[in-house]
Amino acid sequence: MEAWIPITIFAAFFQNVRTALQKYLKDRLSTGGATYVRFLFGLPFAIIYIVGLDQLTELPVPSPNTEFAVFVVIGGLAQILATGLLVALFSLKNFAVGTTYSKTETVQAAIFGIVILHETVGVGGVAAIGISFVGILLMSMSNSAFTVRDFFTGWTSKAAGYGLLSGGLFGVSAVAYRAASLSLGGEGAIMQASFTLVCVLFFQTVMMSIYLPIREPGQFMKVVKAWRVAVLVGLTGMLGSVGWFTAMTLQNAAYVRALGQIELVFTFIVSYFYFKEKTNKIEAMGIGFVVVGILVLLLD
Repeated sequence: MEAWIPITIFAAFFQNVRTALQKYLKDRLSTGGATYVRFLFGLPFAIIYIVGLDQLTELPVPSPNTEFAVFVVIGGLAQILATGLLVALFSLKNFAVGTTYSKTETVQAAIFGIVILHETVGVGGVAAIGISFVGILLMSMSNSAFTVRDFFTGWTSKAAGYGLLSGGLFGVSAVAYRAASLSLGGEGAIMQASFTLVCVLFFQTVMMSIYLPIREPGQFMKVVKAWRVAVLVGLTGMLGSVGWFTAMTLQNAAYVRALGQIELVFTFIVSYFYFKEKTNKIEAMGIGFVVVGILVLLLD
């Protein structure tokens, strides 16, 4: 088994845990505050991780360059804006439409990877991405009046625009992070990915530290008061990010994102076995398509 596969599954698992913790914090903080927690409390753990790598291995800490800095800024800003657009969808009536369009992230990441990094996606990869996307589409439609017809006729709606732009920016951030890590050179993918992560988190923390007091005054102190849960968000977020960054250093970002959809399977398992929530036939079909897509990707 190629190393990027278990690393991606590891990343998806911890992203799932982090999302659950952020959902808990969302009832106590604003959207900006809950987002800020991910960066502010994740940065110290990322620094500890890279210092530990430096001490325990012989891998040299990379030296940044102009190309690296450009991709870090592009990826960091794209991720912040994509998250903001996704949150903005909650205020729109046709939320399901926008959310589904945002799931085109994997497809858009494949396109950006081809354009920016001149990478290729094989026939098996294209099939896997397509099958998984059908699964996501089914799951998005399962609890709403959103239909297949709405999906194919709703490209001009505001929600669709938000969703497509959000998915596109998430795709840009994934490809930019891979490009930044690869620009460092060297053979130590783990160190390259860790150094990129620290720089991205530092940049995002600075940007959100400027934004939050101006746009959402009073949130900083609420973030500090929620430190117990915030620390867990930072830790799980850092572990997930280490996985994503390392996997995307080793493999095409579109492939990593496609396999990363296994997070939906984790969510389904927790929902069904822990929360005892019932699953309808359409949701089950959607999960099935996602699993088949992942298997096609792994067997390609």
